[in-house]
Amino acid sequence: MLWLWGMMALNLAAAADLMQESLFDSDGYRIAAFLAPVPASCPGAETLFRANQLQALMIEGAIVLIDVLPMPARPEGLPPATLWLPPSHENIPGSVWLPNVGYGRLSEELDAYFKRHLGRLVDDKPDTRLVIYCKADCWMSWNAARRAAGYGYRAVYWYPGGTTDWAAAGLPLAKAIPVPLE
Repeated sequence: MLWLWGMMALNLAAAADLMQESLFDSDGYRIAAFLAPVPASCPGAETLFRANQLQALMIEGAIVLIDVLPMPARPEGLPPATLWLPPSHENIPGSVWLPNVGYGRLSEELDAYFKRHLGRLVDDKPDTRLVIYCKADCWMSWNAARRAAGYGYRAVYWYPGGTTDWAAAGLPLAKAIPVPLE
């Protein structure tokens, strides 16, 4: 009977491993279930745990705030003549909204978009401080911060609390407009 309990425990552990593997690709980027608890750190990025830490960086100046919240796609099957507007979004004032760059797997077009706009935003100075965020418990910002560090940016900050933490601290949000893909 003891061996049966041992086998069940092994099977449960194997199932948990498989489930965990399906959440990440072979490069370690999160590819599913993006709204979930995030780790305390992100490879290649310094973590900002609180809004006051971000405020201190903002006071020092020379930072680029990047919101990576994904933008919902037009619903499939909607007739072409039907007017559809994505829901409004607010972010930290002064931010640039680069939607969808936090997915674990980026198309070549989306990868080029992210690289192009990072280069433009830092004026091709890789030491410019980048603060990448989304909302609390969202892996999109973790993926994007890790990716930016992988592109060679050396001053990447990850703000895992994002707009959720910012608003909870009583700080204002501003209407966000996404940077077009083109």
